[in-house]
Amino acid sequence: MTRLRLSFAAAPYDRIMPLVDGRVSPRGIDLIYLPQVVEETFWRMARYQEYDVAEFSLSSYLIARDRGEPRLTAVPVFPSRMFRHSAIYVNTHAGIREPRDLIGRRVGIPEYQLTALLWVRGILADDYGVRPEDIEWFVGGEERAGRREKLPLHLPPTVRLQAIPEGTTLNDLLVSGALDALIAPRAPSAFLHGHPAVTRLFPNYPEVEADYYRRTRIFPIMHVVVIRDDILERFPWVARNLYEAFEQARQLAFAELRQTAALAAMLPWLPAELERTCAILGDDYWPYGVDANRHVLETAIRYAVEQGLIRQHFAVEELFAPSTLEGFVI
Repeated sequence: MTRLRLSFAAAPYDRIMPLVDGRVSPRGIDLIYLPQVVEETFWRMARYQEYDVAEFSLSSYLIARDRGEPRLTAVPVFPSRMFRHSAIYVNTHAGIREPRDLIGRRVGIPEYQLTALLWVRGILADDYGVRPEDIEWFVGGEERAGRREKLPLHLPPTVRLQAIPEGTTLNDLLVSGALDALIAPRAPSAFLHGHPAVTRLFPNYPEVEADYYRRTRIFPIMHVVVIRDDILERFPWVARNLYEAFEQARQLAFAELRQTAALAAMLPWLPAELERTCAILGDDYWPYGVDANRHVLETAIRYAVEQGLIRQHFAVEELFAPSTLEGFVI
């Protein structure tokens, strides 16, 4: 029987590697894996739909579903999750000591629609009373000039958003003080190199993020896995088969993380960190599927509506291929 060949673009995470090295094989499918940084995958999928299956920004996916273009459907697989209090960087001379000090400030961002920004803006509003309209937003490339939004935005007039000057970067503007703060999923090079003008708003972010989880039970979802609708129209069985394979791969990756004979990652105290993580988040802290993630997804949808990224207040089930919403019983 001929197997269906599908291209698949994603970063090389441990939770997908069993699909890459052949330990897990989706029924009836051969995946042609293209390892890429997420920014490239998202751009090429949003603008040109170049891949059959791809890792994709959750917020950009919500925008696509809201507008009906590009035509993509997700399976409830979440290859990237991350707490984002650590993503707020400030100029040390700007006098920003707490979140409310961001009110009225000039804050740089790589794209307004980034999922990391969706979560940070939501957290700032819910927990600290800092609304998106309280900040003056400046968008552009973090380390190289010229970055633009993947999908065009139609934001409410209360959101003040403008491009940084041509030829400049967010990193340089933060160092010079032209920007008071930067919110970005990637740490700016000035911070990584120890520049004295740049620091985190939350230097104790692990404690802050653990407290956030205890209060909200939210481990933020960053990315989903999407399939082009034209693929699903021709081969509707692909969604369920891929979902089951991704779940198998996740379980294998977690089992490898737990074993102590040899470290799965280059972290000397990996077992201790895993024990600490499970003590805070629970033993199954990275679940796939709709039911286990309903509260997180509903919060992301609410934030996208409140921030003007989308108009429809989706039910969670509307976002995913129907065959992945429930199993079967023999």
